Amino acid sequence: MLYAYAAIAWVILLVFAILNAGVREKVYQPRVGEKTGHVISTIVFVILVWTVVYAFLALLGRVPSAPQLWAIGAAWTAATIAFEFLFGHYIAGHSWARLCHDYNIVKGRVWVLVLVSTLFAAPVLGSLMRG
Repeated sequence: MLYAYAAIAWVILLVFAILNAGVREKVYQPRVGEKTGHVISTIVFVILVWTVVYAFLALLGRVPSAPQLWAIGAAWTAATIAFEFLFGHYIAGHSWARLCHDYNIVKGRVWVLVLVSTLFAAPVLGSLMRG
């Protein structure tokens, strides 16, 4: 049941990611430009990731084991990357180059912080909640 709840939490993250992208496109970018809008959107989503993961763990009623939390974080991260590239390319029609663009830290792209947060949020928060 734990992994089913984890899948639901990831879908919630996916919905927030889509909403966050919409806000970036309609609110941040027109005012501050594409690059700064990307940074703001990434920071907002990192906060959302940690918030959703905290709520997920709190609602479980018990903190899963460290290996389970690492497995969940890894699964969420893999699902996020897969969705980003598969949906982005095959449904949204973006080129592979455009999709890889957000992973270029040298060019100021900080999207990788979302992936790092997605991987580490469950094990870190789980450890803190366990005391």
